[in-house]
Amino acid sequence: MKGIMDRIEHGVGGNSGTTARNYQQDVGTVISLKDGAARARRTSETPDPSGNNFDADLICLSHLRWDFVYQRPQHLLSRCAKERRVFFVEEPIFGEGALRLDVSRREDNLYVVVPRLPEGLLSEVAVEAIQQALIDRLINEHQIDDYVLWYYTPMALGWTRHLKPLATVYDCMDELSAFKFAPRALREREAELFRRADAVFTGGQSLYEAKRDKHPNIHAFPSSIDRAHFAQAREITDEPADQASIPHPRVGFFGVVDERFDTALLDGVAAARPDWHFVVIGPTAKISEEDLPRRANIHYLGGKSYKELPRYVAGWDVAALFFACNEHTRFISPTKTPEYLAAGKPVVSTPIRDVVRPYGEMGLVRIADNAADFIKAAAEIGMDERADDPAWLARVDEFLAQNSWDKTWAAMASHIGGAVESRRRGNARKAQAARALVPVKSPAMPAAARVASAASYTAAD
Repeated sequence: MKGIMDRIEHGVGGNSGTTARNYQQDVGTVISLKDGAARARRTSETPDPSGNNFDADLICLSHLRWDFVYQRPQHLLSRCAKERRVFFVEEPIFGEGALRLDVSRREDNLYVVVPRLPEGLLSEVAVEAIQQALIDRLINEHQIDDYVLWYYTPMALGWTRHLKPLATVYDCMDELSAFKFAPRALREREAELFRRADAVFTGGQSLYEAKRDKHPNIHAFPSSIDRAHFAQAREITDEPADQASIPHPRVGFFGVVDERFDTALLDGVAAARPDWHFVVIGPTAKISEEDLPRRANIHYLGGKSYKELPRYVAGWDVAALFFACNEHTRFISPTKTPEYLAAGKPVVSTPIRDVVRPYGEMGLVRIADNAADFIKAAAEIGMDERADDPAWLARVDEFLAQNSWDKTWAAMASHIGGAVESRRRGNARKAQAARALVPVKSPAMPAAARVASAASYTAAD
């Protein structure tokens, strides 16, 4: 391991001898591990007396990039960072230049950590050994003494097994093993993570039902809502420039366009209703651009920031969940469902289980099995008839009032606090038991006393 750390100190790759301070991220300031500069301390060193929180930093191991799409991890961990330091550790990026760890501050006490590894590392063993050395250096340089490990990817176990957190949390937001290009070892490592975890959260009810027998302390936390953010769409009247010229009526979708997106459904509906226009917002991943349907009434506007989304949704007549019903979507709980509703837009969705329950059953979202049903539902709730339904909107608001990311995080933090306290009590019991096994030595006897004692025994004999 020392050899690996020497390489980190002196640089690896084409620019040997270059340190991390020669590099600058596009966002935030790079905090050099070599210099140990700009260290942040926790906002509070005092434990929460209520027991409903936890007095520790949090290290998150994620397969998602912080700057890709603003979703569940960002909502939860940005709230977590208001109370403690959060280190969001991404998967490594391979490229030219020195082996290093870039750490950039984003908000409050949240730090995005990106391992930068040189091209040509073909051995998984070598990659994990380097990542292990880098996480150790991160913990040392930032003086991370007490911490909770929060996993989004079980694959990170390969280089974090040696760590000794106060508690381990697994936020199982998706059935990752069903995703395209999932690592072969993922199921095995997830089973190990279930054994190691002190608390497990699931991203939806159906995923909870599939996993609940795997852990004694597992809890369902479906997609929540930043209601005020998306409710802005109800009042916004100005159009973004790239959407303003698209004719009405409009059906809109935002999110990642990947193997879960039903391209055939979009194509079929667009072909059947050339007078409707379809707005698709979001990056493309794991599918080819050539696989996307191309028609005059389909408009791909690319990715937009979380801040921009309400302005786009405000200009839609109907919001859509174009999800395919396949092995990739069996357990998803789309965050965009309550976001569309908070924006005040009528919603049509394919029969995704966590959308049918509860949104479809409560009459908040229309469910469509095919293109014909989709067209019928969309026409009835806002496209052709353009009907306003105040009673529906009132039911939406009543439902959303019960849910928020703030409440979700508070409940999660309470479970983590309980896990930390349980672990600490267990450690205290072990320490007490270990002390009880240590033999107690009698105090040393003075030399004169030892002589007198021996004489007495001799006389007695």
